[in-house]
Amino acid sequence: MNQHLHKYASIPLKQLSNRVWRTYEGGALIDKWKKTAPEIDGSTPEEWIMSTVTARGKNRPANEGLSLIDTDDGILPLKALIDSNLELYLGKELAQKYGTTGVLIKMLDSLERLTVQVHPDKQYARNVFNSAFGKTESWYVLNTREINGEKSVVYMGFKKHVTKKEWKAHFDNQNIQGMLDCLHKIEVKPGDAFMIYGGVPHAIGAGCFLMEVQEPTDYTMRVEKTTPNGLKIGPELIHQGVGEEKMLECFHYDTHTLDEALQKWKITPEVLDSSNEFTLKTLFNKKHTNCFGLNELLLDGKYTIQGNSCFYVAVIYAGDGLMSCNGKEYSYTQGDEIFISAAISEITFTSKNPSKILLCYPPS
Repeated sequence: MNQHLHKYASIPLKQLSNRVWRTYEGGALIDKWKKTAPEIDGSTPEEWIMSTVTARGKNRPANEGLSLIDTDDGILPLKALIDSNLELYLGKELAQKYGTTGVLIKMLDSLERLTVQVHPDKQYARNVFNSAFGKTESWYVLNTREINGEKSVVYMGFKKHVTKKEWKAHFDNQNIQGMLDCLHKIEVKPGDAFMIYGGVPHAIGAGCFLMEVQEPTDYTMRVEKTTPNGLKIGPELIHQGVGEEKMLECFHYDTHTLDEALQKWKITPEVLDSSNEFTLKTLFNKKHTNCFGLNELLLDGKYTIQGNSCFYVAVIYAGDGLMSCNGKEYSYTQGDEIFISAAISEITFTSKNPSKILLCYPPS
């Protein structure tokens, strides 16, 4: 079936730009990263990377969110390539266990604060959405900007005093400040990294440009019926069709001091390997979750990545250079998003200009 598509598994695949509509505004820092002019904020503040998932939103295009690859056979969805031979593209273990990539990667740039929200853990997702995946996610802050003189912050986790009854009352009354006051407010800077497990309430503040690596669903339960910018949110985006009572059950009502919250969810990167040409750091790994992984390669020279029988994705945050793979050379540059299939046993990156390469991995 579609055997002519198998040849693409042996080359690094660059995706076309894949901006997605959301209920909040932003995106100028994505334009800046992509070196796209003009750098503007609008209603597509997210870039979805190597996505086989469609975005959830009323009256939006049917295939919004699906990544496209420019090939000799024309522009094809990444999903079509993968589906032509799951084991070849994904790796045997992943193909047999999930039959899909098992991960979704986003670049997200917020001009305004996102709504206070929560994502399902695996158990809730299984019981309520009949989904093998919840939406545990991670944030790696790449850049920030002050909006109206306000520094960039994130909100996460319930403070010590919060009860389910209080939270429900704030929701019923749409007391937005009351809800924000229930959550820890944390100032962020580039290099900060956080795990946001399913069930943990959170909101990304204005002025955050971050990479989000997450489980591959778009299940978001929101408790604000109007965005900070005044956009009314319909019931399907509040509770995803399960009703408000069931939506409130998605939250984990554990409470934490700020120190406990930071200890639990803020991640310190660790150096895995380094030389005078490179530094390889791990951000998110099996210590934090088995849902995905993220490493960062700082390159000023040459580095060879050995395959480990599953695909991964290289996102070029900065720099440019060459990739050598199966006897051929390919260029890479800032803004590229590259799918490297399980069939590629090794690939060598050689930088022309110092490079920062984010390496995203599927479930382990």
